[in-house]
Amino acid sequence: MTDLIGDIHGHADELEALLLKLGYEKSNGAYSHPTSQVLFVGDYIDRGPKIRETLHIVKSMVHGGNAIALMGNHEYNALCFHFQDPEGGHLRKHSIKNITQHYKTLEAFKKEPEEYVEYLDWFKTLPLYYETETFKAVHACWDNKTIEYLKKTLVNDRLTDDLIHQSAKKGSELYEAIEQTLKGKEMTMPGGHSFHDKDNNERTEIRIKWWEDPSKMTYKSISVEPIKKLPEQPINLSELKSTNFYGSDDKKVFFGHYWLRGNPSLYKDNICCLDYSVAKDGKLVAYRLNGESILDERNLIYV
Repeated sequence: MTDLIGDIHGHADELEALLLKLGYEKSNGAYSHPTSQVLFVGDYIDRGPKIRETLHIVKSMVHGGNAIALMGNHEYNALCFHFQDPEGGHLRKHSIKNITQHYKTLEAFKKEPEEYVEYLDWFKTLPLYYETETFKAVHACWDNKTIEYLKKTLVNDRLTDDLIHQSAKKGSELYEAIEQTLKGKEMTMPGGHSFHDKDNNERTEIRIKWWEDPSKMTYKSISVEPIKKLPEQPINLSELKSTNFYGSDDKKVFFGHYWLRGNPSLYKDNICCLDYSVAKDGKLVAYRLNGESILDERNLIYV
């Protein structure tokens, strides 16, 4: 079996509770299960109260062969925040907004800076996607064309130091591929509208459901987030960078990132988002995959 677990964001207590609920036991400092392994879909840091503890749990399971951990946009952002820009500053600017996003992580390691550098090195070992004969997993968006590009560009599905520097160059093909894979597809709101996200940042772009055919969707129905200002009118397809979408005949795909609310459920028979906002008083969610060809909501387990 494979237990896929959504965004943790430093909530180690909830992670341990979920692992115990799934039947994992702690031995020699790491959790394991006799017949299952975990696949984490990224975002282990920032926001939560126990970031060091979360990283220790996840990394120990990976090193023990009991888990696979993918890179999330927060791990990627942390690397860019740390990497020096040859032209001055850092690849991710140390702006008030970016410092605020990373503050909890920086605070967690303020007395153990060398330990944080070790975790940053570990982040570079995390693959950006995972695929078997029966399912796929990624942090935010699986676009087949983009993933094929990354397979040809990355080294063993991972970012090297050189590739991290290349990926920070806005407008480059690698930049766009990383943005889409780790942060999802977006489109501009019509009519010059904007909204405030969960962190009260004003945004003019919405995250879209990349598994829906955009030619059949309205601005309101294609938005992952329920935004009242969006009209029920067909999308202007020329506003999209690509009209590719993940088909219902493709493999099962698991991802996080989207801060869903309410009780965990499935979007489609092959589409499963596992991020239910544990960092905003929501739930930490897993899907226990056990060979089924069609996803079953009864396999969603959460705390």
